[in-house]
Amino acid sequence: MAKNKTQYSCTECGALSPKWAGQCGDCGAWNTMIESIMEGVSEGKSARFKGYAGLVDSGVKALQAVPQEHVARHSTEIGELDRVLGGGLVPGSVVLLGGDPGIGKSTLLLQAACVFSRHNPVLYVTGEESLQQVSLRASRLGLSGDPIQLLAETQVEKIIGSSQQVNPKLLIVDSIQTIYTDMLQSAPGSVSQVRETAAQLVRFAKQTHTIVFLVGHVTKEGALAGPRVLEHMVDTVLYFEGQSDSRFRVIRAVKNRFGAVNELGVFAMSDAGLKPINNPSAIFLSADTQQAPGTIVMATWEGSRPMLVEVQALVDTSHVANPRRVCLGLDHNRLAMLLAVLHRHAGIATYDQDVFVNIVGGMRINETASDLALLLAAVSSLKNKIIPRDTMAFGEVGLSGEIRPVQSGQERIREAVKQGFKRIIVPKQNMPKPLPAGVEMIGVTRLDQALGAI
Repeated sequence: MAKNKTQYSCTECGALSPKWAGQCGDCGAWNTMIESIMEGVSEGKSARFKGYAGLVDSGVKALQAVPQEHVARHSTEIGELDRVLGGGLVPGSVVLLGGDPGIGKSTLLLQAACVFSRHNPVLYVTGEESLQQVSLRASRLGLSGDPIQLLAETQVEKIIGSSQQVNPKLLIVDSIQTIYTDMLQSAPGSVSQVRETAAQLVRFAKQTHTIVFLVGHVTKEGALAGPRVLEHMVDTVLYFEGQSDSRFRVIRAVKNRFGAVNELGVFAMSDAGLKPINNPSAIFLSADTQQAPGTIVMATWEGSRPMLVEVQALVDTSHVANPRRVCLGLDHNRLAMLLAVLHRHAGIATYDQDVFVNIVGGMRINETASDLALLLAAVSSLKNKIIPRDTMAFGEVGLSGEIRPVQSGQERIREAVKQGFKRIIVPKQNMPKPLPAGVEMIGVTRLDQALGAI
């Protein structure tokens, strides 16, 4: 059997080259040649894919003939983390967790590993810290007495060899950017190293039914560092979000083969680690009793549950030729479009005003149900009129000024009623039947009707 050799492929056109070059000879792109492994072949025979252990090559099967086996999940005993994962950890699954430096990735995984180790063997592999640093963090969190196995190693072959000896149910690798394989000559963290080491760990997880957690670095734009194929290889991709000046942290699932996508878990950072928050709506609502213009509460839908967040807007006279449009937690382009709708269909102009919009608590809202609350907050600030604190609104605003219904409207209304809101402005098609007792429900079909309601 011939030895494995390396080759270089262009990420733009896929051209292959036996040696590295700064410019691709086929498409002319610069700095696109990455190293990859070319498996050796035996004489007269091509290399064959051996597949994963436990998978039987039985040919083509009908969908009805495939047995449906129940997958038993393992709970991490951290409620918000289990929610994001879809109910717990699935044997043989690979989870990729990314986030900014210092956001709490290692802290959360160490907490989950220590709790999990009380019933199942766990191996925590650290490539960035020493064993003493991990031990000190566990002592600070009050977890030093849990039977967790630690390993400080960066070579993937040694990690897999140690895992075969320990035979853990849960393997945590912190982080994938520090792991390397001797089959490649490039430095750890390069595209080829990250891709190859992740592929070996994924194969190990599928063969041994081990749950693997991979910690990933993020770029300054907030995306996971390394090749995009890394997110395709794993089963679940989680993003750890939060602001440095806030103690609240949010985990968002952007990919999950075993649960809902865009599921959200909320945590609070404390001296004892990350604490799950079971009622996140309460923390995102302002506790200030003094009312001010430009503030209203909306109900957003995150994963499988509604969440109440506060929308703030500040509209002020602009002193520059091009008024500013600043959004924190919302889409900048959608704000410009909604302000144009406000001018055209409600007769309220903001072309000479600076408009600043913020979602309290560092949340990011990606759905269109925030349109109505955003415009109501902007008009409240522009007219210097206070919206009562017990008023909540949600709905999508169309280009013709109509208020469109949104999904899961009944669940949003029930969450608002549970939090004590007495006046709710919703699209008319989202009006509940029967109406909740003690709550004034206002169903609107046009933007001018919603403005008249406040």
